Amino acid sequence: MQTNFSLAQLADPHVAESEKILRKCVHCGFCTATCPTYVTLGNELDSPRGRIYLIKDMLENGRPADKEIVTHIDRCLSCLACMTTCPSGVNYMHLVDHARAHIEQTYKRPLLDRLTRAMLALVLPYPNRFRAALKLAGLGRPFIGLFEKLPALKPVAAMLKLAPSSLPPASPKALPGMHAGQGAKHGRVAILTGCAQSVLDPAINDAAISLLTRLGVEVVVPEGEGCCGALVHHMGREDQALASARRNVDVWTRAIDQGGLDAIVIAASGCGTTIKDYGFMLRLDPAYAEKAARVSSLAKDVTEYLAALDLPEPLRKPGTVVAYHSACSMQHGQKITRQPKELLAKAGFVVREPREGHLCCGSAGTYNILQPEISSKLRDRKVKNIEATGASVVATGNIGCITQIASAARLPVVHTIKLLDWAYGGPKPEGLSDSILTAAE
Repeated sequence: MQTNFSLAQLADPHVAESEKILRKCVHCGFCTATCPTYVTLGNELDSPRGRIYLIKDMLENGRPADKEIVTHIDRCLSCLACMTTCPSGVNYMHLVDHARAHIEQTYKRPLLDRLTRAMLALVLPYPNRFRAALKLAGLGRPFIGLFEKLPALKPVAAMLKLAPSSLPPASPKALPGMHAGQGAKHGRVAILTGCAQSVLDPAINDAAISLLTRLGVEVVVPEGEGCCGALVHHMGREDQALASARRNVDVWTRAIDQGGLDAIVIAASGCGTTIKDYGFMLRLDPAYAEKAARVSSLAKDVTEYLAALDLPEPLRKPGTVVAYHSACSMQHGQKITRQPKELLAKAGFVVREPREGHLCCGSAGTYNILQPEISSKLRDRKVKNIEATGASVVATGNIGCITQIASAARLPVVHTIKLLDWAYGGPKPEGLSDSILTAAE
């Protein structure tokens, strides 16, 4: 793609990076076939190619974002299926991240939209606030129907629908400390506690710690780490996102210095995609660039790390038919496609992949709140394909996908690590009956 940025514009390193990305695009349109919003809406401006034209025009002319640009950028899930499909290596992720930051700086949203986004940024990244907000959600449930009738309040209705009726207690394993590996030591890792996952399903990290320690891996929960920054990063709130990244880089650097780390293990693939990008996000910060790159190089999805270990034979081989949903952040963001399925198969599960596995389920961080209508269409399409597999249970590696799919599926939806932990001697995942776990093909 030909670009016409001035030398003064290219002096801005963010613009210079986006210009390099834009020049790689050859207008081929391969991305349109795998873009969930284009497949759903049929509008060229709701495809990666269309958005690239909008972003180019906005940045090249140095103008503030307008309503049209914001509408189509907001509809982007950042699922990154376009990057998997693109034959030219266009880094759409970094381009749309830049566009969102530009929108945040130059566009004044309607009042209720601003308030909704501010509330999400103020609550979701902080476990105690998030837990309190979910407990208060019951007060708003009787008004869901009313909120749905008012376009500006549809995000509030979506939040209330997604809020669980009850919450599990916080896990003591999430407290800072060290969990010793059993038997011969086979590694030392830090684990991300995170924000939303630690509130909605703390048993995910518990299962990861349980399995890793039984395999002889020492697991450290460092003091001071928190939200990875992904939620606010995707809303264009770069200062908040980079502050989260710097805090975590400092925490994990101390853990490295105090005993070394083989990996930073992450059980939420959305977080993993962002942490693996810390090196890029902080590349212009001389105090953090090198440390952030080191952290990114150590970041591993929990299945990615497990696949590199010499696993013993599982204690149980159930033959349960499992539909594996590959989160977009897993398959497109981190390019992890075979490890989770191979681990499940080795553990004795019969793995089936749904049709259209490349399409997003519609969760995408806060997308199912901010774009509930598109999100629900994608969710229903995903659930239909999952249920067509004839599986007994759904496995996936991201809390957002678990919450989204479970809101409509008739099958139980669990994190992959819970099934693996159970197969290798851990407790039965809560909510799964013996009949489900022993259902053979």
